[in-house]
Amino acid sequence: MSEFDTEVLVVGGGPAGYVAAIRAAQYDLDVTLVEENTLGGTCLNRGCIPSKALISAANVAHDARNWSQMGITADVDVDFGRMVEWKDDVVENMNRSVEKLCKANRVSLLEGRAAFEDEHSVQIDGPNGESERLTFEHAVLATGSRPIELPGFEFDRPGVLDAKEALALEERPDSLVVVGAGYIGMELSMLFAKLGVDVTVVEALDTMMPAFPSDLVAPVSSAASELGIETNYGELASACQSTEGGVTVATEDVDSEERREYDADKVLVAVGRSPVTDTVALDRIGLEPDGDGFVPTDEHGRTDLDHVFAVGDVAGEPMLAHAGSAEGEIAAAAIAGRGPSAEDRAIPAVAFTSPEIATVGLSREEAEATDHDVSVGEFPMRASGRALTTGHTDGFVRLVSGDDGVVLGGQIVGPEASELISEVTLAVEEGLTTAELAESIHPHPTLSEAISEAAANEHDLAIHTLNR
Repeated sequence: MSEFDTEVLVVGGGPAGYVAAIRAAQYDLDVTLVEENTLGGTCLNRGCIPSKALISAANVAHDARNWSQMGITADVDVDFGRMVEWKDDVVENMNRSVEKLCKANRVSLLEGRAAFEDEHSVQIDGPNGESERLTFEHAVLATGSRPIELPGFEFDRPGVLDAKEALALEERPDSLVVVGAGYIGMELSMLFAKLGVDVTVVEALDTMMPAFPSDLVAPVSSAASELGIETNYGELASACQSTEGGVTVATEDVDSEERREYDADKVLVAVGRSPVTDTVALDRIGLEPDGDGFVPTDEHGRTDLDHVFAVGDVAGEPMLAHAGSAEGEIAAAAIAGRGPSAEDRAIPAVAFTSPEIATVGLSREEAEATDHDVSVGEFPMRASGRALTTGHTDGFVRLVSGDDGVVLGGQIVGPEASELISEVTLAVEEGLTTAELAESIHPHPTLSEAISEAAANEHDLAIHTLNR
């Protein structure tokens, strides 16, 4: 019998943690997963899934109102409360599924907050005030992240929302100020605008969604304007005052310090997230976050302690659910003595805006900064028969390849970009060439044909767009 209570302790049940736990159990390890709140973490309960559920619902309402060119007119009534109830049902069903999967894979589940006592034990404080000590051979930290608070915009103030609270509103606000024009801020801005909310965005930088190339963001910026979203760049949110009717948000121009004020029912703060490291007593085991607050790891997720791993948001960028899940699998494999490292993994990034944006691998500029002779192939969505049949033709597919024709990266803006990027991700991961993508037969009419056409365009052989 082992000298430890469990072989693998996983702290945190989000997409990084529960995946690590299930994979470790599939490797016949004895696994205990400790989660303070609800399985699924921020992604399933307060982020990815609820936001995409409401985005899908808002898209249905918006499209129904704007399909007159297809001969469809409709007087759409949005029952926001019922929409939120439906979203909650989706989340609850997925939450139950995660719990069933953990149990079916023989993962022991404990509810509570775990904090290290020493290098091989934790104290778990349960929801009813009880506590217990648990010893472990290996530990995986998957404590995730939390939204960043701005001074004067604390989330416990009336009318101030983080993304979680915005997605849990029982009534639709008439007006909303969004602080931050990153991908979360713009996803939610467009969601609420499509539901008839008057949305104003304030952003300290001079651009929208700076994590993505500007030409990918341009169609999103145009769509935001068409939705009536007012976007104000170069303005730093400086103060928030609760009023009888809602809130007043004060901003300062970053160059002139000119002050402006915006009145709204609510203000949503979406300026990023920070890793959660203050709950597990890292100092007791000699671990210390880096300057950005992340727990440093190697390519296997291993920290400075060989038997302690960190995965997901707490381990650093990219702070994406699917990246965390992959890291969880890698850490579990390392603990079990098998599997690959995280080196050279192609990780896509997606914004569920209108239109969607998706990228993977190197951009044109990043590839040109290497020793490669770069080739680029593009295909506009307006030339896609399938895009035309959906009424959504903004955007394009771009493939970036090196002098050997191997796909180094891809960028997509347009309908279903979040789905299309997987083919490009596979190409980058497996070292496929644009010639191989161009020769692969895609079903017609589909949006995926845009990928093979972009690949062919790189060789001046595209059929449905002019070659450059």
